[in-house]
Amino acid sequence: MVKPEILEKRPVSIPEVKDMLKAIHKRDDELSFRGGKTEDYVNEVAQLTSKKAKDLSKAIEDLDIPRLKPEHIVKIIDTLPDTPEHLKVILSGFNVTITKENLKKIVDALDEFRPAK
Repeated sequence: MVKPEILEKRPVSIPEVKDMLKAIHKRDDELSFRGGKTEDYVNEVAQLTSKKAKDLSKAIEDLDIPRLKPEHIVKIIDTLPDTPEHLKVILSGFNVTITKENLKKIVDALDEFRPAK
């Protein structure tokens, strides 16, 4: 049985997963069963392109919000909350408290990257 080696451990956003799956699909010609199911899911829920997701991540990091970690930023990018209240609900799953002013700053940054409906 193959023992995979973990090279790096970091949170990955859904648009990044979509790009990774495309690279694997190109390399291997077809995905495994789980890879195919993951690709179906990612294609269904991805709201941003990988480039926009990276730009948004950088914009949120540049806000210098205390206690906001990469895994929080990835969750924000994946869900794209549209109000500070929705953002607060999403972050309530983590052990992090962010001020109302900072929640507003994050939502304002999201508004610039949110796809038009």
